[in-house]
Amino acid sequence: MQFDTGVVWFRRDLRTDDNTALWSALKSCKKVYCVFVFDQEILNGLPRQDRRVEFIRESLVGLDEDLRALSGKPGAGIIARHGAGYEEVARSAQELGAQVVFAAHDYEPQAIARDIKVRGALAELGISFHTVKDQVIFEGRELLTKTGTPYGVFTPYKNAWLARLNDACLKTHDVAPLSGALAERPVSMRRGVMTLAELGFAQTNLLELKIPTGSAGASELFSTFFDRMDRYDETRNFPSVKGPSYLGVHLRFGTVSIRKLVATAWQRTLHGSAGATVWLSELIWRDFYFQILANFPNVAHSAYKPEYGAIQWETGEHARKLFKAWCEGCTGYPLVDAAMAQLNQTGYMHNRLRMVAGSFLVKDLGINWQWGEKYFAEKLNDFDLSANNGGWQWVSSSGCDAQPYFRIFNPVSQSEKFDADGKFIRRYLPQLAKLPTKVLHAPWQASTEVLAACGVTLGKTYPEPVVSHEEARALTLQRYAVVKKIKPG
Repeated sequence: MQFDTGVVWFRRDLRTDDNTALWSALKSCKKVYCVFVFDQEILNGLPRQDRRVEFIRESLVGLDEDLRALSGKPGAGIIARHGAGYEEVARSAQELGAQVVFAAHDYEPQAIARDIKVRGALAELGISFHTVKDQVIFEGRELLTKTGTPYGVFTPYKNAWLARLNDACLKTHDVAPLSGALAERPVSMRRGVMTLAELGFAQTNLLELKIPTGSAGASELFSTFFDRMDRYDETRNFPSVKGPSYLGVHLRFGTVSIRKLVATAWQRTLHGSAGATVWLSELIWRDFYFQILANFPNVAHSAYKPEYGAIQWETGEHARKLFKAWCEGCTGYPLVDAAMAQLNQTGYMHNRLRMVAGSFLVKDLGINWQWGEKYFAEKLNDFDLSANNGGWQWVSSSGCDAQPYFRIFNPVSQSEKFDADGKFIRRYLPQLAKLPTKVLHAPWQASTEVLAACGVTLGKTYPEPVVSHEEARALTLQRYAVVKKIKPG
């Protein structure tokens, strides 16, 4: 043993199963305490009803129970603190008499700045700070091109990723044999996880939506997805079909092991499953965007391709009105509006719809992609800076390996292709439910008689289109023409 007493600082790894930081601490210390901090520097900027805070809180309750069960000690469990992250971690470690704090790597600029503060605060107390890889398979500069530079195009990255993948990369960390080192908390710290009210938050519709929380919830979701994984390639693009894994929020907060997901997908891929092959590719995209953020941190506040910074977006009151209509799902384009209704009501948006809604904001309304990125960051349960930024730069064509600027989704044809029977639209736009399917995707094309018979009045019960797609497309091509005139570098 290297240390007598250690602390595990849980962050984006709210599980005991295959937890690298927890395993490292248990392996290195005679006694291990587990701490989580509700960081005020993060929480203060959130709305008072935030599903993510409630998800974290509920998942911590499960983690607390799992730690106690794992240790077999009634006094073991999570020590939850509320305050500035760097202060609370240092204070907790000092109070617990620790010589070391273990945590999983975090890659976002704000988190890196926080960890620098933590390292400094701990160093002043003579306490070591060790961080380990946990939430990705390959990080930072582990995968580089033949010229020693980070990848900026997905397919070569994916090929290199798959070429490097082996059993060692997916080795799991079994904490059970080491669990005897989990210590009982000091009596003064043996309180349950604070309530939402104690944190200054109010309950959301998380439970009403039946979103499973914690590692038990993740296990439940993955178990049901496993049975349909082989069909993922056929079902993933249709929002009314149960195609995705719905594990995004669990990957975000680490209530599931990425290694176990990749191992399963990889094995199914090797056995010829087309669905598993596509899903594995999606998991690789996740790593890809993490390494983009790590190697090109400027993407967090500007275009990956600098020349796209020259684009002149809509501004002023007109732009604000268009953006408001988009946020509220009042654009007059049913699939876009239904997608925004899903986001606003549930905190989730189907991946195909993220592309459609994003493209509509940027290339139909001419709104800066960063406005949409910020809105999604506020609303998505599974918000992850790297993936959210990557997705928005993809639809705006300003990112790495993005869609060409002249590729502009037609919101009507996308609707007809991916929600052909209108099931998704009818679910989230009940005011249009009675419309015949042939006009549901473009209500403005229906006759006044049909609209009246179905209880729809454009401009009253449902908005008229805020723009003409064909006219908007022409304007977008003009707007993006500036990019062709600039020589990068």
